[in-house]
Amino acid sequence: MLDKNYLIEKLKSGKPVLGTWAMIPSTVNIDIIASTGVDFIIIDREHGPINFETAQDMAIACSSRGVSPIMRVGDIEKSFIQNALDIGMHGIQVPNIDTEKNARDVVHYSKYPPIGDRGFSPFTRAGNYSIESAKLLTSKANENTAVILNIEGQDAVKNFDDILKVNHADIFFVGLFDLSKSLGIPGEVSNPLVMEALKVIISKANKVGKYVGTIATSEDKIVEFLEIGVKYIVYLVDCEILRSGYASAVKKFKLEKLK
Repeated sequence: MLDKNYLIEKLKSGKPVLGTWAMIPSTVNIDIIASTGVDFIIIDREHGPINFETAQDMAIACSSRGVSPIMRVGDIEKSFIQNALDIGMHGIQVPNIDTEKNARDVVHYSKYPPIGDRGFSPFTRAGNYSIESAKLLTSKANENTAVILNIEGQDAVKNFDDILKVNHADIFFVGLFDLSKSLGIPGEVSNPLVMEALKVIISKANKVGKYVGTIATSEDKIVEFLEIGVKYIVYLVDCEILRSGYASAVKKFKLEKLK
């Protein structure tokens, strides 16, 4: 990517960042969210029905608003990662990072030589579709591409010291829902066992200058996570915010109708 990475710039300046998940395959939906001033939007291809053509349009909408588009790919797969970065994502977020090897593989697929072995073509959105980008693209993309690794299970927590040693991984995202499932308390994302694991990861990451992220399921949780040092906060999911807004109005309407 030749453009600036707004997300990384803000984090490096010491500012925490706030974003959301996008599950709905809609450019208009993304543009509406981006207009609010969020710092990043994660375009979700692990659980969402979003194809790469729509994802590129969504990335363009993000960039037009000064918002960093991130793609959560479905797996540690070279083609998924390369496609995401070629269409102009400012970074990739990869699920189920349980080992140091998992982390090294993601970096290897995300970065050009000499760091990794990402496939190279300047004839993409990331390369401004031009051969003129060929000499500059590899170094600029290596500098501008955010690598975000999901820490989501007991194995990941156990192996986090080794995962943390991997160079060029920028953000470690603690998936509270998957972690709660792994701990045998599915959905209990505020359980002390889950929160303690999050705090341990924050403490270890802070010591080596890395950032930690997680999902906030309420506005109060945003404040709580800021206070314990989370820098990359993902507030809910577009479909849930849309659904709950209408559900609240319907509930109010039905209550009034019964009076």
